[in-house]
Order: sequence, then structure tokens, then C-alpha cells
Amino acid sequence: MEKGKKIHPWRFCPPGRHWVKIHPLHIPPSNKNPAGSETVRHEHCADNPSGKDQLYPDEISEIANQYFLKLENMPCSIPLGFDSGNRFDSFISGWTKYWNDVLMPTEPLDPNLIKALIASESGFNPLELADKKNSNSARGLTQVTNDTRKILGNEKGELKDHYLTLTKKNLNDPNINIAAGVRWLFQKKKLAEGQLGRSVSWIEAVAKYKSVLKDYINSTPKGKKNMGPFLKYLEELKSCKKT
Repeated sequence: MEKGKKIHPWRFCPPGRHWVKIHPLHIPPSNKNPAGSETVRHEHCADNPSGKDQLYPDEISEIANQYFLKLENMPCSIPLGFDSGNRFDSFISGWTKYWNDVLMPTEPLDPNLIKALIASESGFNPLELADKKNSNSARGLTQVTNDTRKILGNEKGELKDHYLTLTKKNLNDPNINIAAGVRWLFQKKKLAEGQLGRSVSWIEAVAKYKSVLKDYINSTPKGKKNMGPFLKYLEELKSCKKT
């Protein structure tokens, strides 16, 4: 991999470039080789069109494979009543740490909060689709919509840097879905602060994520209903952490 300053120590390429894994390459026919040929393009760094930071699925997967097995700040290892409740803890820990490191919030995001969010959004079902008749509806562990996926990769949209270029199908991958969901929660926190004109807590950011920020702040029945399961799971995880 190329040397030089990187966005994060886990990244494989310098800023403005993204990692591409080894893959087959077809060489088209030519005068010297009328039939064309097949070869292998080795892993390499490719330029991002905008020159800004972009994460692509290949690198998201490889980062998890190389760095997520020995992390220390894991979420509390209780399943919260779900069969797959502990299955994604390493992804939760890894992407929480990654985005904390890159975006440097004043109050670091707690992986327990992400685990509680996933429990309340999808029940740890990576194939969960909010509307079975609408493939663009919220999907996967963190329930990212197709519109959100487009925003996360849009270099001319509301994000100013640190994008993820993904397909709709990528969101069914637990690792990629969590990477996207955590990044989106950071953006929701920023939007909530702009909306309220003050700093907001991560719990308020979750309320913004769930589209019930004002209801949560005003303790309306809608706010209590939508935030209730998340807050219950978060309290369980925090209590476990103390023991």
C-alpha cells in the first residue's frame, strides 16, 4: 500500500484515494492479441473523483477483517433477548471507534448506544426491511434508507467530507450497514444541533435519527413510544457495564 498520511491508521491509502482489492481484469482484443485475455489486477489505491475522503465496500470489509478482532472497547455482551444480540459486537465496536477517531466529537460515541439503537431498529436482523413492498425503505441492522445511502455518497450534498459509496445491496451486509449507520448518526447529531441551536446529547441524536427529536424533548406519547425500547436497551447495557 502507498505510504503517507492517512485519514485513519486503519486505512490503506492516502487522503483522496480509495483501496481496491485484487480482482480479475479483462484485456480487450488488440492487433497483437485478437482474442483478448484475462489477467489479475492486484490490490491498489485509486483516485477519488472529488479528491475527498471516500470509503468503498472493499475497504470497509478489509478494515473489519484486519482490525476488529482484538478491540478493547466492546459493547456489553448481553443479547438483550435476541438470538443474534451479540453477533455484531465487533462491528459495533470497530465502527464506533473509527468514526470517533475520524470525526472527533467532544463527547465520544459509546458502542453501547449503537448496540441499543440496532436492537430497537432491527432486532439484530441484518435483512430487516421496514416496508416489504418497498425496496427503498429502511433496511438492515441500523435501518438505513436508500435515500440516506445516496446522501452518504453524495459529494455535492449535505455531507462535506468522509463519504461512503455503497449500493442498496451493500446495506444487507452487517459490517457495511453498521459503518453507514454510525456515520449517519454523526450527521444526525450535527443536524439536531443546527435545528436546536445548541449542543445535543447522543440520545437526542438518536431521537433525530428516529425522526422524533421534538417529540422526545417534549415528552409526547409519540416520543416515548419511539424512544422507549431504545432507552430500555441502553439502560440494560449500561447496567451491565457497571458490573
